[in-house]
Order: sequence, then C-alpha cells, then structure tokens
Amino acid sequence: MADRPGPLPTSIAGAGAPEILSDKRLELAARAAWLYHAKGQRQEDIARTLGLSRQVVQRLITTAAAEKLIRFQLLHPLASCIALADQLTDRFHLASVEVVPSVDDRRENVSSIADAAACSLETLLLKTDPVIVGIGGQRVIRDATLRVASMYRPMHRLVSLMGNMTREGRASHYDSIMGLANRVGAQCYPLPMPVVAESIEAKRVLQAQPAYRLCAALVGDADLLMTGIGYFDGAAPLLRDGFVTEPELMRALQLGAVGEIRGYCFDAEGRIVDAPHHARLTSFPLTVPAAARTIIVQCGARRVPALRAALQGSLANGLITDEETAQLLLEP
Repeated sequence: MADRPGPLPTSIAGAGAPEILSDKRLELAARAAWLYHAKGQRQEDIARTLGLSRQVVQRLITTAAAEKLIRFQLLHPLASCIALADQLTDRFHLASVEVVPSVDDRRENVSSIADAAACSLETLLLKTDPVIVGIGGQRVIRDATLRVASMYRPMHRLVSLMGNMTREGRASHYDSIMGLANRVGAQCYPLPMPVVAESIEAKRVLQAQPAYRLCAALVGDADLLMTGIGYFDGAAPLLRDGFVTEPELMRALQLGAVGEIRGYCFDAEGRIVDAPHHARLTSFPLTVPAAARTIIVQCGARRVPALRAALQGSLANGLITDEETAQLLLEP
C-alpha cells in the first residue's frame, strides 16, 4: 500500500500560499481529529483506517485545530455523523462506515453520499501502487463516478461487477465504468452482456468467453468493490429497468426478497433466495460473508429494509449513507 495519497491543498501540505480547504478535506481533517482526540487512537492506527500516511494524518489533525474544528469537542457538523458511523460499525460489525449529514431534499442526500463515495474512490485511486476496483450499478454509483477528479493512473484496473444491458440489448443508463476509466486514465474491463441472459445455455456461452473469465479473476483480486443496493417491491428497479419480468419479480417476492445487489435477491435475514432469474444472472456472485473491502452506497427510508438485511447477512462490510438512513438502521 502506497503512503502517498496524492497532492493535498497547500494549506494541508504546508507549502506555498494558503488556499481555501475543500469540504472533502475539511471532513477528512474532522475525521482524523475525532479519531485522535475523542477516540484516543494513535496516529499510526488512524493512518491505517483512513488509508493515508502518518505524516498526512499529523497535518490533518493540525489543520483541524487551525481551522477551529476542535476545542474541547469537535465543532464540525460531521461529529454527529461520525457518532452514528461508530454505532453502525458496532451494530453490524463493519470495517468502514461513512455517514453524511441529511437535509430535507432526498436528491441532495443522494448527491451528498455520491460525493462521499467519490472521495473514497479518489483516496484509493490516488495511490501509486496498482489497485483493482470493482464497480456495481445503480444511479448513486454513476453519480459518484462522475464526481471523481481527473487524474492519470494507468496502473489501476477498473472492472464491472455486472452486465450493462437488458435481454433485448438496450444499454443501462447506470453503466459508468468507461467514463470513470477515461477520467482517471485507468485500465477498463466492462461486462458488455445482458444482466439476465435469455437462457441458462446463453449464460454459459457468455461466461465461457475469455473476457468474462478475466473479469472474474479481477473481481476475485479486487481491493475495493463498490455497489448500490435495490429495494424490492412491486416497483423494484430490476423490473423498472427491464432486467426481470413481472412474473420473475412476483416469484422473488413470494420467496421473501426485500432487496437485491447486482441482481441477486435476498430476504430479511440477508440470505440469498432461490429467485428464478438467478440461474440466468451474469453478474459475478456475491461472496458471503464479504471478503474483500465491499462498500454499499445508498440512502433513503425505502431502502432501509434492504440495507439492514444486507448488513445483517454480511453481504457487505462497508457502508456510505446519510444521517437519516443511519438513524433508521439503528432503530430496534
């Protein structure tokens, strides 16, 4: 793992004329200060948690004091969100949680968690050691990839976690890996096939292709898997986007499905159900419990049952969400 996360604003890096800190860097400084002052963690431990060098963590803690984010308590609006993140980490035994402040406009909340997800992607992609990142579907993931800053990282590899077409060949408007790869100069491994094949035999033919086997190997070695999560009811995104039929949807509901990740449906306990379309699903299988760093990015009351089930079932070990959703997830 590289120690250099990339160039920082001069007010953090300590060189040149002062610049106004970005909101992302202020949040990072607030997080480092919280872990150091409130949680009593050592700078070495904070560096591992945030994926930064100890020197950068030192500068972030200094910045938090200089920007008056701390006195006897953290004076940044992120403080309550960090407390919620700690509770979610303990409740669901997660490796990483980020909670952003909520506002009344749900669209703004989606935008906020997309910003947070973009920041996580940037932190990893700014490293100079080669990394592999798997990207799932959903609007919030597309929005996150659009917010990642331009850079040149040809040593990194980006791989799709699921197909990008309906059975009729219509492209999904949530497919975003090629745009992200162009923006960061990384190698790109898309999955140009239907999310759900027409038949089991068609799926076998697709999965026999060398490109599919290469993508599968990359997913197995990924440093980060980032995906959205879909709710499951009569108007589920899988149906709305044309990936499953109404009879297939109804059968999954009868089996107790409350949510889906990459097209795989699961019940309230986070157990994968025997949905009829799974046999023709071309997405890479979910690892249970999640082994690699696997982050779900999503918010909204409608998705709380799916989120709670996925976290209880260890379908992911990381979460980026908003304050309101976090509070709902923590309710008994």
